[in-house]
Amino acid sequence: MTRSSGLSPTREGLLNDRWSLEQKFHDDAHRSSCDSEWRMDESKFHDKRPKQGLYAKLAQRWFGRYQTAEQNYKDRNDTGRGSLPKKQKPRGFCSRYKICFITTGVLLALFLITSGSGVFWVYKTAPKDGLSPPWYPSPHGGTVKSWEESYKKAAAMVQKMTLVEKVNVTTGTGWSQDLCVGNTGPANGVGFPPLCLQDGPLGLRFADHSTAFPAGVTVGATWNKDLMYRRGKAHGLEAKLKGVNILLGPAMGPLGRMPAGGRNWEGFGPDPVLQGAAASEVIKGIQDSGVIATAKHLLANEQEHFRQPFEWGLPHAVSSNLDDRTLHELYLWPFAESVRAGVASVMCSYNQVNNSYGCGNSKLMNGILKDELGFQGFVQSDWLAQRSGVASALAGLDMTMPGDGLLWLDGKSLWGPRLTEAALNGSVPMERLNDMATRVVAAWYQLKQDNQTQWPPPPPKGKGGPNFSSFTDDRIGLIHPGSDDKTKAEVNKFIDVQGKNKHFHGLLAKQIASEGTVLVKNEGGILPLSKKGSRKRDAGAKYRVAIFGEDAGPGDGPNACPDRSCNQGTLGSGWGSGAVEFPYLVTPLKAFQSSFDMDSVEITPLLSNDIPVKAPSSLLQDQDLCIVFVNSDAGEGFESWNGVRADRNDLFLQKSGDKLVQKVARGCGKGKSDVIVVVHAVGPVVLERWIDLPSVKAVVLANLPGEESGNALADVLFGDVDASGRLPYTVGKSLSDYGPGGQIMYYPNGVVPQQDFTERLYIDYRHYDKHDITPRYEFGFGLSYTTFEFSNLTVTEKKPRSALPAPRPDSHATPPTYSADIPDPSTALFPPNFRKLKNRIYPYITSTSDIKHGQYPYPKGYDQIQPPSPAGGAEGGNPDLYTPHLSVTVSLKNTGNRKGNQVVQVYVSFPNGVVDASTGDTIDFPVRQLRGFEKLELEAGKSQDVEIQLTRKDLSYWSRGLGNWVMPIEGKFTLSVGASSRDLPLSAQW
Repeated sequence: MTRSSGLSPTREGLLNDRWSLEQKFHDDAHRSSCDSEWRMDESKFHDKRPKQGLYAKLAQRWFGRYQTAEQNYKDRNDTGRGSLPKKQKPRGFCSRYKICFITTGVLLALFLITSGSGVFWVYKTAPKDGLSPPWYPSPHGGTVKSWEESYKKAAAMVQKMTLVEKVNVTTGTGWSQDLCVGNTGPANGVGFPPLCLQDGPLGLRFADHSTAFPAGVTVGATWNKDLMYRRGKAHGLEAKLKGVNILLGPAMGPLGRMPAGGRNWEGFGPDPVLQGAAASEVIKGIQDSGVIATAKHLLANEQEHFRQPFEWGLPHAVSSNLDDRTLHELYLWPFAESVRAGVASVMCSYNQVNNSYGCGNSKLMNGILKDELGFQGFVQSDWLAQRSGVASALAGLDMTMPGDGLLWLDGKSLWGPRLTEAALNGSVPMERLNDMATRVVAAWYQLKQDNQTQWPPPPPKGKGGPNFSSFTDDRIGLIHPGSDDKTKAEVNKFIDVQGKNKHFHGLLAKQIASEGTVLVKNEGGILPLSKKGSRKRDAGAKYRVAIFGEDAGPGDGPNACPDRSCNQGTLGSGWGSGAVEFPYLVTPLKAFQSSFDMDSVEITPLLSNDIPVKAPSSLLQDQDLCIVFVNSDAGEGFESWNGVRADRNDLFLQKSGDKLVQKVARGCGKGKSDVIVVVHAVGPVVLERWIDLPSVKAVVLANLPGEESGNALADVLFGDVDASGRLPYTVGKSLSDYGPGGQIMYYPNGVVPQQDFTERLYIDYRHYDKHDITPRYEFGFGLSYTTFEFSNLTVTEKKPRSALPAPRPDSHATPPTYSADIPDPSTALFPPNFRKLKNRIYPYITSTSDIKHGQYPYPKGYDQIQPPSPAGGAEGGNPDLYTPHLSVTVSLKNTGNRKGNQVVQVYVSFPNGVVDASTGDTIDFPVRQLRGFEKLELEAGKSQDVEIQLTRKDLSYWSRGLGNWVMPIEGKFTLSVGASSRDLPLSAQW
């Protein structure tokens, strides 16, 4: 058989037999789920590995931690978009993979000379084998009632598809071959169009006239479910009007295990319940607009360092090693909520999970996502995250993006014609290919994208499809920019999708940004500010306000750097594929100049982080009030800035921000005037260098506010709206306070970097509570301009305790079935006189002579029948997991003198001494865990009762012995209610 190359299943990995130098390096990397790698046993964290210190030393010597990004593509008109932007643009150190190979080879050769060791041992070192039970075959979609009609329609269409059409809808056409960052091929014979996939979580990447919404971390800080939904709805509408079928968001992985993680800002915070609630609401909003949402990245991609093979000069991505309970109770929880919300696509991640690549892990995709969580949509790869061909298909991957194989723009897909060959020679069963195609088509029907009034077909049959290009700002441009085709057309129609008048999405963006602004210090009630100023140093003079910091101003413009990959001007977003082109960005300085009464107030700005030594006294000493703007930036791993290689190097303010605050605090009004500090950041920052200075009266953590930054901040600081943001993370006093699990691995500890999640459930506030560490500001904390009182806590049992959920219900729908017959190979040949574009991925084969049947070495355990998970049975898992068991009711009263907002937070403490009957293990529980919340707005003096229901899952733990959620039936639960994780005035037991 062509695809049976004689390699063992653990080394098959590739769907074809082309052996370039790069593939030889990857031989042992492409093991995917063929290895059946899944670390389930918590006792196996400390396996025997070679000493790791050597690797870290070599990494320091070879690569360094502070390489500056090579910004080597052309900027146009301050858009920051390069002539050929890359969703995963290689790092500055290895701006192209060829350079990376050459550089790595030279460095290894130098090491050979000095050490006498062999060179290629590095690339022959493989991830550990056998750390996961296999889970095959991939479950079929179409098992739940809510998707039944979509699957019936999809089955009727897929039944009529040819083999190459099925391959075409599951394989991307290649990077920059069409107008979106991801594009699938059509099935013209049955009327299925090409699909456009576009970043990202906070807006439409590379699109014009669209909204730059506040980032996910800011949305999380609102704790407002209605705003979360409305943001998703507006985001989805903009995508639809731009012709985008599939939005690549929201992000819920990384969860936020490490506070310095480069992409934490794309998600909603490190608590699974907050993250899951936000993801669910955003997904509902996006899909209610008719656009397919994507829950990403599955799973445990908690840092950018070493996330991809060769991006850091190593042949393998980092492996996130975590036990089954940690996986279920933390990192999988938001994905379960996303599936429960009906998400139609899930994106698998770059990193390895228990030494098996995320996009080739059968346990993760087949066993957990599709069986246990009942996921009905399709699994797509992150861009170039697919590391194998046959193996990834068998492991549950349904769509490969962008279609290229192991390198950008090489035209050598791991699927495409190779998937066609694999189906023809029997190495990928037709049953699996049919399900892959059906899942994609069913998602299209589920979101009603077959409605040609709402979704007109693309040219030449209609005027639909994307109306913008990711690869040029010109109206007329190449329709296949990554190929040798020079055909041009109108690729940018400059359609404004931001809404108008009261439906202008900037208004929503401003509300989100203002509600996501967290006031953490307000001594003497200095805030809200008076627009006319207040106490003056000199009678009869104007009230003097000085504004300091580069972060208050425009810098070189919001789009000055590709994918926002530099920290200059006011910080509205992190960088990477999750960033967008700002249509505008209101700076804090501009908003303050508009808000203050300039007849009464004089503003002196210094938009720099460096106060001149010989600054005039009017700049600092003569001021009545000083407002300092500082920030901290991070982003995705393909870019870096000023020594920050995606993950932050620490939690301190960047660009000497701490020194700026200290200098202003000492000198403002000769140290006697008040100072307000505003922080824009991708996550928590350490404030200890100045937080207790007596002149620092107020501190505002404004997160990443998006396009309406200044206006939203002014609304809060001047009291037009209440200060209602609450921290979606813990602000610690030092990075070390977050514990060993909170530290980025900056240097590899092996050729295959291993990151063991030995802290298990104890991240963020759970870690602080377990070790009784006092944070600067706790999770859930935030001040208001009014005061609130909690009272009358009542806990009502709605259903008595029982250890296990009800038995898994039978499927309420029957998946479609198809003929398993393999078609004649001649039907998959290129059509006569077909024009092939360079580097474009096609499903056709060039010859039938290579199609030879034989015995394919399927992965170990492939023929083992897997029992359905007892935790499954519906979207999100066993429906009984979501049965309410408790009703928690509390009265909230606004005891202040103005309207304000408060977040009612419910935390659960599990009984002590719980023993798992299946394993004999004593179960260790966090001190408390967030299990529900609601945000309320109340007029002064008004009260309102709030009910929050707790489900079986909220009151259960994951048993590794039973593979199910177990509710303790003995001992007392404690339910605590209040305003933050450490301000819980009411409690009751059950």
